[in-house]
Amino acid sequence: MGLSHLAAVVASAAIALAFVAVRGFLCERGDGWLSAVGLGFVVIGSTLYATLPGMEFSVVAAHATGADLVATQDALVSWFVPVLLGGSLLFTVGTVLFAVAVTRTATFGLLATAVVGGALVVFGLARLVPVGVVQFYVQSAAALLALLPLAVAIGAGRRGAPTR
Repeated sequence: MGLSHLAAVVASAAIALAFVAVRGFLCERGDGWLSAVGLGFVVIGSTLYATLPGMEFSVVAAHATGADLVATQDALVSWFVPVLLGGSLLFTVGTVLFAVAVTRTATFGLLATAVVGGALVVFGLARLVPVGVVQFYVQSAAALLALLPLAVAIGAGRRGAPTR
């Protein structure tokens, strides 16, 4: 159980790094402030999201020590829910700003731009829905639909760039 929580933290950091790369890509294509502001929201939202598995470790520790699991869970709710919703809302604002920046600056075709932009919005909105299926499957699919074409475009641009 602990390894899955650690993996969630690492994944949250990887998502933040992916958006740093996307910001650079969009900046090279003329985006000014949208992705810059969006990046701040995405990084703060991802950081708050990464704290959630740490909170869940307290329940694991309570179980291991024989403490009252219900009392531990009840004490966590007053922290967990606001952090989840606050971080998810900030992340969603960031992904929406990135979606607008992609539609304004990316060099994809019309359909691909709509798919990437829409997937960015769904990626953000999926964090607002604290249901396992949405968190694990919808969010992951939206992240792939949004970030994979951007990664390919970033890689293609790097191959065509002159070496120093």
